[in-house]
Amino acid sequence: MSLSTKSPGEVFAAAVQKQGTKAHVDYDTSIVDAFPGFKRRPRIAVRGMFKTAKAERDPVPFWYETHPQTKPTGPVQDVELRPEAGFEFHQDTQALKPTRAWIQVPRNLLEDSQSLAQFIDFRLLVRLNTAENQALCIGKGGDGVRGLLHTPGIVRLPAKKNAVASLLNACAQVEQMGGSADGIVINSLDFYEHLVGQQSLLSDLAAMGIRLCRTRMVNPGTIIVGDFTAAATLYDSQRSVIRFAEPPPGIFPREGLAAYGEVYTTLAVHLPTHFFVASLT
Repeated sequence: MSLSTKSPGEVFAAAVQKQGTKAHVDYDTSIVDAFPGFKRRPRIAVRGMFKTAKAERDPVPFWYETHPQTKPTGPVQDVELRPEAGFEFHQDTQALKPTRAWIQVPRNLLEDSQSLAQFIDFRLLVRLNTAENQALCIGKGGDGVRGLLHTPGIVRLPAKKNAVASLLNACAQVEQMGGSADGIVINSLDFYEHLVGQQSLLSDLAAMGIRLCRTRMVNPGTIIVGDFTAAATLYDSQRSVIRFAEPPPGIFPREGLAAYGEVYTTLAVHLPTHFFVASLT
């Protein structure tokens, strides 16, 4: 289903009027981008930090480089100056994985298309964004997306003298690997405690093209800094689903009519060497 003129919620509400609780809508886009709140209060979701490409195949082929994993067969010129000269080159594939979020739908909304559409757009879509933030940061892989914090080869950095020094050191370390830091994923508690009000810090970061993503999906006291544009790709199937279904145990604290939204993606980290997880203090 195309979203050229209607929101995901409006499309689903129209399907409910025809099919009731058997409504099942397939979309030909990733509905996470359609959350209306992004228009009024710009805030970057984790997916917005990466470059995105349409997944033409499943599994998705991708390239990546790592720090040396095998003994070199000879000396490499200037490897101390340019560590990337000693990187190893690899190719692999990754399957598209689902990311899903659930809501419980009050039954009286089934008779009110406008309210149901708003409920889907403002509650299901934001929960789906939260679920994707979680997957892209701390997803363990397996049946779901593997996130940055479970990607092998990403170096952890100890804290410097204060939070700002720790953050800027992580940015500098990306450049020492031959990249350019263009993104910081930070817990909102740290963002407001350590960055807001620090003279020109936020404007300096913005002027250098470094974007900040605030999310609960990194622990307070830690940040992810990296060259998100060059070092990773979010491969997106550009298809989504919203439907009613019976939720598995542990989703809700009480019984009720439930629906879920789902997208299908995979995160290919080409250069784990260009990401750092830094302790702030």
